[in-house]
Amino acid sequence: MSTIPEQFSNAAKASFDNQFASFSALTNTALEGFQKLAALNMATAKASLEGSSVTAKQLLSASNPQEFFSLSTAQAQPAAEKALAYGRQVSSIAAETAAEFSKAAKAQITENSRKVISLVNEASKHAPAGSENAVALFKSALGNADAGYEQLTRSAKQASDTIEANVTAAVNQFNSAVKNSPLAAAAK
Repeated sequence: MSTIPEQFSNAAKASFDNQFASFSALTNTALEGFQKLAALNMATAKASLEGSSVTAKQLLSASNPQEFFSLSTAQAQPAAEKALAYGRQVSSIAAETAAEFSKAAKAQITENSRKVISLVNEASKHAPAGSENAVALFKSALGNADAGYEQLTRSAKQASDTIEANVTAAVNQFNSAVKNSPLAAAAK
């Protein structure tokens, strides 16, 4: 049977190895999220450029101011819908990446807690009499840290949901304003 210092040393090495693997996984997750966001931005820029070209041609071919404003107003609704779709895609990418981070962090914390509790249980077998309260206090502190992490995860999820709801509400208000604008009424 190994000694307590050897157990702590082995646990520290295993923890370091586990943290390095987690850091690598989180880095890959972040890069994947950035790649998805970059691809979305490139596709959006390309579509926007193509759409702007078509719109410009249409606006330049207008024969009178009424037709010009009618064409301008007709473009507002599709532009708002595209902005809403883009916002939802960005939000989806961010939520997916955050979920992967959260999952990896939770796995890391759970594994580390399990190892620490196992090590404490083993060490407490060889602890002097009367140290039971200190061991119980340490285990309680670990439980409180886990509970704090769970609360932090819930709070981050709520914040993400609130931001997504606010973006959707803002775009919906914009769409409503465009539909009810005097220019939209004149175009009909």
